[in-house]
Amino acid sequence: MSRGFRLTTIGPPRLFAGLDRTSRLDAAAHRLVHPVPRGLPLRELAALAEAADLRGRGGAAFPFARKLAAVHRSAQRTGRDSVVLVNATEGEPASSKDKALLAHVPHLVLNGAVLAVKALGARELVIGVTDDGLAARSLRLAIAETRLRDRARVVRLPERFITGEGGALVRGVNGETPIPPGQKVRAADSGVDRLPTLLSNAETFAQLAVLAELGADRYRAAGTPREPGTVLLTVTLPDGGHMVVETPAGVPLADVLRHCGTDAGQGVIVGGYHGACLTPAQAAQVRVSRESMAAAGGALGAGIVIPLPRDTCPLGEIARVAGYMGAESAGQCGPCRLGLPAIARSVAALAAGTAGDEAVAAVRRGSATVRGRGACKHPDGTTRFLLSALRAFDQDVAAHLDRGGCGRPTRRFLPVHGEEPEEAERSPHRLAIDWSRCAGHGLCRHLLPDLVRLDEFGYPVITDGAVPARLLRDAVQAAEMCPALALSVRSA
Repeated sequence: MSRGFRLTTIGPPRLFAGLDRTSRLDAAAHRLVHPVPRGLPLRELAALAEAADLRGRGGAAFPFARKLAAVHRSAQRTGRDSVVLVNATEGEPASSKDKALLAHVPHLVLNGAVLAVKALGARELVIGVTDDGLAARSLRLAIAETRLRDRARVVRLPERFITGEGGALVRGVNGETPIPPGQKVRAADSGVDRLPTLLSNAETFAQLAVLAELGADRYRAAGTPREPGTVLLTVTLPDGGHMVVETPAGVPLADVLRHCGTDAGQGVIVGGYHGACLTPAQAAQVRVSRESMAAAGGALGAGIVIPLPRDTCPLGEIARVAGYMGAESAGQCGPCRLGLPAIARSVAALAAGTAGDEAVAAVRRGSATVRGRGACKHPDGTTRFLLSALRAFDQDVAAHLDRGGCGRPTRRFLPVHGEEPEEAERSPHRLAIDWSRCAGHGLCRHLLPDLVRLDEFGYPVITDGAVPARLLRDAVQAAEMCPALALSVRSA
């Protein structure tokens, strides 16, 4: 799991300017580094964002100027007030960039958001977070320092992967369960309190503040002609900590990794758990840009970069992520509620060396089945990531199929929220089967798919009889329901 984050820059800092002298820019220190932003009429602000091709930094990279225009049109059409909503939930376990902004330069995020509030004549500014740690405390202090209490509020939401999805965030702010809505509803039409809402990521608003300060030409002096400006990346280090890097777009990924004191390892995850896995050869060629990442089969997304160390089993790590992503389902549609856990079980069987080619086929078949059929993009993003892992780690897949494993332990390096500590997984209870009774009904497989599979004759196979604490109740129930009374849960 993460051990905190550190900051660094490649080239002159913009978002992190001034942090060489202090760890946090309070209101006074902020004014010494960044001038007080001049309010811009909506037309001018939209034109500025369009001239710099400012795009959302939460993953989708939607043009910010188009969002502004959509909210304005909706407010004009309905005659209703608008709201500005900052997404600082950062549901990706391997992401720390938005927390870094709120913890160290909170006024930059607020300045960008206030520019939008003034341009739209918005009623309120809302910032969504998922914890009350350093970043949230810094944000609340910044709101107090700038006397925004009457027009800004911070809403804390549960720390889940899906919380950061736009519709889920809006639902959470509105007091509903923070899961993606079953039907797509644009925040620009109906967001906070059902009002037209400008929703964008925390980094996006910080970039907007820098853009208003520099102007389009100076802003475009960094980055590439097609993707101007700087980018925030969260690089996971070998010790599990995070390095948040501000770098111009277009810099080789290999240079970023060297700057952080690491390398591509046995492969690099880019774009997070809805992103993709790159081989070391691909990582050596790709650049930090949406265009370059896409050409390599990856995704820049929210700027997540995770080099996988050479001393951990890649399939074991991917199986952990698959299980986590399956559990993160909103539970409101079959492809997510049933499809992703089934795919995760196939990945786990492949990693454990207890399944053959059928496990790989099941992952591919299941991915094709759920793709495009979910109530949100969670099934699509998750299966895209898992399929890319099978390609990037194809030699390890072959080793697990041929020899039952690659010879390396699973270090539990990839971060996932809510995972029990390794010691807690060692349960004092184990599954056992009385073969004199077992009649091959197969009910145990349906009741305990994480622990039991069926062989070619329909009889249960328990590869590891240990029952994790989280599954103990289900295991006891399965034993009680066994028609032949063959299954039991025993103390180790």
